[in-house]
Amino acid sequence: MEVDSNPLTPVDYMEEDAVNTNENYQLSDDMYTVAVLLDDLKHDDVQFRLIAMKKLPLIASALGEMRTRNELLPFLQELVDDEDDVLLMLAEQLAELVPAVGGIDFAYVLLAPLENLVAVEEPTVRDRAILSLCEITRSLPSSSVVQYVLPLLKRLSLGEWFTSRTSAAGLYAAVYKKVSPALQSELKSLFAGLVDDQSPMVRRAAAKALVDLTEQFGPEDVLGVALVFFKKIAEDDQDSVRLLAVEVMAAIAKLLTIEQRIEHLLPAFRNLATDKSWRVKYMVACHYVDIANAFKNPIVRDHFIEPFVDLVKDSEAEVRTAAAGQISGFAQYIEKQVVVDSLLPCVEELVADGNEHARAALAKEVSGLAPILGKEATPKYLLPIFLHLLRDESSEVRLNVISKLDELNEVVGVDSLSQSLLPAIMELSEDKQWRVRLQIIEYMPVVARQLGEKIFDERLFGLCVSWLRDKVFSIRSAATTNLKNLTEVFGIQWAKKTAIPQVLVMVHEENYLHRMTTIYALTTIAQVLSAEDIRDCILPTIVSLSNDSIPNIRFNVAKSLENMIPLLKQDENTLNNTVHPVLEKLANDSDGDVRFFATRALEGGAKDDSPEAKL
Repeated sequence: MEVDSNPLTPVDYMEEDAVNTNENYQLSDDMYTVAVLLDDLKHDDVQFRLIAMKKLPLIASALGEMRTRNELLPFLQELVDDEDDVLLMLAEQLAELVPAVGGIDFAYVLLAPLENLVAVEEPTVRDRAILSLCEITRSLPSSSVVQYVLPLLKRLSLGEWFTSRTSAAGLYAAVYKKVSPALQSELKSLFAGLVDDQSPMVRRAAAKALVDLTEQFGPEDVLGVALVFFKKIAEDDQDSVRLLAVEVMAAIAKLLTIEQRIEHLLPAFRNLATDKSWRVKYMVACHYVDIANAFKNPIVRDHFIEPFVDLVKDSEAEVRTAAAGQISGFAQYIEKQVVVDSLLPCVEELVADGNEHARAALAKEVSGLAPILGKEATPKYLLPIFLHLLRDESSEVRLNVISKLDELNEVVGVDSLSQSLLPAIMELSEDKQWRVRLQIIEYMPVVARQLGEKIFDERLFGLCVSWLRDKVFSIRSAATTNLKNLTEVFGIQWAKKTAIPQVLVMVHEENYLHRMTTIYALTTIAQVLSAEDIRDCILPTIVSLSNDSIPNIRFNVAKSLENMIPLLKQDENTLNNTVHPVLEKLANDSDGDVRFFATRALEGGAKDDSPEAKL
């Protein structure tokens, strides 16, 4: 059905090759804007249709509630064959049209186009449509849910195509509490059909949906219904279905007593943890801490240690990696001596694992064992592991260790770490991959806090200065931010005594990029200095660079001064006698860019106050 846009002026697309994707239609007449949008919904170019679809609430608001219900929605139902991106946007926007169709009393009219969308082949469209259906369902009164949503759910659950049955599973949790006990029994029977469906895709969808549906059940249904569904999923012949039983098990365990967990869920847990499929074991390993949290002690202490050790030693690297990422979390549930006797031998094996990802996952977790072992045991058991990882051949492993340095240092102390830590940092700082160098820069404030000012200045500050001359701009930029962060760690006096003098040396270097970095660094450090310190330590150098022969230097001086004006607002004398005269001189510069930025600074017209954006 065509939406009647008469007597609105039709749109004539003069040049379809030059597609304007600007969402802000700068038109004076609101109705003309709506006419443009309506025509764009039928446009040959998908980009026009996508932009118009984002404006559905605007279109509906202009058409009015009745025309939206009688004309716009029937038209939208015919778009089910459109591109996936357009359908995805339609599924999202339909949930926003409740006010436009007349509120909750008429929200049911949105169900029809959404029912079409939940049956399409593209999973992302179906998922978004189900989310919109659930959102609308939760807002409807029970009477409307029974009258309109329940029949829709039945049609989807009994649909011929697997796509509709797959989508139906996600709607049960939203509907269940809205209907009477008699209808709830019918819903449980329909959901059982999805759990037993011939299509693995439908069974997977049912397994995913059972997590939310279980939360809607009462205690009797958890044991009598949810547990039955779970056991079928856990024993499914497809590993892609069985692996979803892990999350269902955790959801059900939270609703049972300790005795019920032992009787009904513990055997299933053992089977899943030793499943013949590595994918199922991988899922158990990924959620091991969540499962332990659901089962609680004493079950975890008595029954979870051996399966975890087996997962850490699994033949599949993916399983070992997932288990390694759970070590410190799982250790919270068991005694210190058990950690030493059972988990540490596994950790020692993982340190020498042939898979880099397994070692990297361990490197992130190993420091979390330090608070558990305590100050006496950590140096004996954990420190050798930590130092071994610091010498690992993989940069990712070493970076992960350094990122967690503060946790271990609280227990061990810096003296035990510095001997291996500093060589590892030096190696990473010279890595040929600039992203590795960038990461080590980001961790430098953490390292600085642990080493202290004296050791840091002696061993690592020279490295921080060298990054200011790196060939990669992102490294130079991060190095300037690092100096500001180090100032926050060590204090302003450290910056005045150590950092700023080293930066000022670069002002005389021939390479103009180094002089540019000087401006960046001084401007960034200025953010944590007082107005007096900026005037005495920063401003003279910035002002001197206003006479540089390179225009790029001069307009960055203007941008730097613009950023400092708010920092110096309490020092009007400096602003009037130093900053403004320099900007006025630059405003008359021979270079157009210099004049532009100087004039902008004088007028205070910058939109972004952050120094990174201005520089």
